[in-house]
Order: sequence, then C-alpha cells, then structure tokens
Amino acid sequence: MKLQIEDSELVRDYISGNEGALEVLINRHNQRITSFIYSKVLDRDITEDIFQDTFIKVIKTLKRGKYSEEGKFLPWVMRISHNLIIDHFRRNKRMPMFEGSDDFNIFSVIGDDKLNAEKQLIKDQIDTDLRQLVEELPDDQKEVLLMRIYKDMSFKEISENTGVSINTALGRMRYALINLRKIIEKNNIVLTN
Repeated sequence: MKLQIEDSELVRDYISGNEGALEVLINRHNQRITSFIYSKVLDRDITEDIFQDTFIKVIKTLKRGKYSEEGKFLPWVMRISHNLIIDHFRRNKRMPMFEGSDDFNIFSVIGDDKLNAEKQLIKDQIDTDLRQLVEELPDDQKEVLLMRIYKDMSFKEISENTGVSINTALGRMRYALINLRKIIEKNNIVLTN
C-alpha cells in the first residue's frame, strides 16, 4: 500500500526543483479548487481562467521563496483563488454610471437584502473602500454625508445638528457625492455590486 505524500513535502520537493511535485499537487486538489471557483462564477471558461491564474500565482510565490503556509497548502491556494474571484467581479461588474441626478446615492449601488457569501464579502470590501474614500472629503462634506448615509438622519436633523441651513446641508451632500465621483474616477477605482 502506497502512502500519500503530504502537501508540505510536495511543496518542498517542488521548491527543490522537482516539477512533478507541483503536478501531483494540482491533480490532487484540481476538483476541489475548480468546484469552489465554479460555485462562485458559474462559468466554465472563467473558472478555467481563474484556476490557471491561481496556479500561476502559486508558482510565482513558491519560486520567490515567499510561501510560509507550512502544512496549509490547500487553504492557501483557496484564498488565492478567492481573491482572484473578487478581482474578476470587480473588473467585470463596474459601478453603474448615473447622469445628472442630484439625489444620486452612491451607497444605494451596494444595497442587497439577499446576499450570498461571495456578494457579502465583496460588499464588505466595498464598504471598507468607500469609508476610506469618504475620509478624503473636506470635513464639512464628510460630516453631512456620514450623518445622512450612516446615521440615516434627515436634512432637517442634519441642519439642526450642524447649525447650518437645510440648503447648505443639501449643498454639502451634493458636493460630497460629486467629490467622491471625482476621487473614484481620478484613482480608477472600480466598485461592484
């Protein structure tokens, strides 16, 4: 009876120059990784592309000597493929463009009550990215935007809390959204929903 060689030993063998060790690893985990990717993207061609990209990253990381996930090869590879899936969705599901509407709410783009795990992960990343973008706004615009979006305050309540007129609060919100769009365009940021 032949004992199965551990993943960590195969990784060491590959790093030492045994190309066949990587082939064994790929064959061993092919089905699981492919199924995982397909369950997220639901497209055979995209699954194949992401699978190949995953192992290109694996090879590059191993060849650079940057692998340090001793005994945790499969979870490491799954994490790489997961990140590539997120990159795929970010590249291919760009934020819709809205023209001329002053009441456009950038945060409405990411609202969805029935999120699956993948969409929830992407939504959480977008929320984090948006919060960082909001930090770049002037303080008066940031204050109004945070009260309106995160605290769900009316413009009347914002006006009372900030000591400015409702029109000023509305104007600050409008400029905050305009400036967010400019920051997003200037930095080529892609948000998905």
